[in-house]
Amino acid sequence: MKMRIHRSVIAGSMLLGCLLCLSPGHAQTTTGSLPASISIFKENIIHFSPDDSAKYDTDRVVCREGGRVITRTVELPPFTPPVRITAHVVLAPIPKDELEVYDRWDRAGNVRLEIPGGPDVELVKFITAYGGRTEYDVDLSPLAPLLRGRCVFKGFVDTWVSPAWKMDFSLTIAPDTQAVNPDWVMPVMYSESVTRDGIGDKGIEIPVDIPTGVHRVLLHYYVSGHCTDGADADEFVQKDNVIRVDNIVVHRYRPWRDDCRQFRPINPYCRRWTDGSWSCDYSRSGWCPGDIVAPLELDLTDHLTPGKHTLRFVIENIRPKDANGNYGYWRVSAQLLGWK
Repeated sequence: MKMRIHRSVIAGSMLLGCLLCLSPGHAQTTTGSLPASISIFKENIIHFSPDDSAKYDTDRVVCREGGRVITRTVELPPFTPPVRITAHVVLAPIPKDELEVYDRWDRAGNVRLEIPGGPDVELVKFITAYGGRTEYDVDLSPLAPLLRGRCVFKGFVDTWVSPAWKMDFSLTIAPDTQAVNPDWVMPVMYSESVTRDGIGDKGIEIPVDIPTGVHRVLLHYYVSGHCTDGADADEFVQKDNVIRVDNIVVHRYRPWRDDCRQFRPINPYCRRWTDGSWSCDYSRSGWCPGDIVAPLELDLTDHLTPGKHTLRFVIENIRPKDANGNYGYWRVSAQLLGWK
C-alpha cells in the first residue's frame, strides 16, 4: 500500500559545523541562490549480506555493516541564516514478486550525520511499516549550523535479509525568518543497544561543558524500547526513563505510544492474532510501526548553566537476558541545543 504519512519533528542542531565531516563529494543541487534542493539518497538499497555488503554499492553511495548502513559524502551549499531545512525520507520494501516483499517486518532505522570524534547525530528516527511504504517530512531547521559544507550522511535499517529496503533522502533549504537556528549544540550520545548487561542500573553518564554566554539550553532525547523475541519487555511494557543533571533527577517519564492503530492501513503484512488483535496496533515503548520517533524536548536552562556538568540517563528495570538468550534493549540518542 502507498499511503503517505507526513509527520514533522524538530531535530537537534550543533555549532560543530560540517568542517568536521570527512571526504569530498557532491550532491545534486539547484543552482543560484536559495531555495536549494539536495538529493542525497535515491532508491539506494539497504540489505544484510555480511559476506558481500558492497554488492549494491554505487559510485557515490557505499554500504557498511553488512549492507545495513548506506553512506554518502556530500557538499551542501552555503547560506545565511535564518533558514528552514526540511528532510524528505521515503522507505520502500523491495518486492520479491507480485505478492511478496523480501522484508515484511517492522524494522528500526534512521538517517544520521557522522561526527568524527563524537557520537552520530540522529536526524530522522523511524520504524518501518510491516512491509509497507512510508514517507516523512521532518523539520531540521535547528541543525542549520551543521548542515553546510562537507557532510557524511548515513541511512540505516536494522534488516536481516537481502535485498530489503530502498531509501530516498533529500533536503530542501530555504530562507525563513520563522526558522529556529540555535547558536550551539553538543552531540551527547548515540547507542543502538542499551541493555541490562551493558549498563545495569547505573545508566549512561556523560560529562558536558556549557559555553560561556549560553543562556538557554534544551535537551532532545530520542528513545525507543525493544526486545529480541518480539514479546513482553521492553517493547510492550512501560519502563521509567530517568534523566539526572549533577545527580539531581530533572525528569522521569515512560516513553509510550498508544495510537498505533491509525497506522494499520500502511502495514500490509501485519497479521491478525487468534484473539482478534493486530500486531501493528499494539501500544509500544515510544514507537509505532510505520511512524517516526519524535524526541522528548526538555528545557534544562535552570540546571545547565555555563560550565561543567554531568548528565546521566537511566532506564530502570531493563529486562535481563533469559535462559533462551532473549532480552530487552533500548535505542537512544541525545543532543543539547543552546542559545546565546
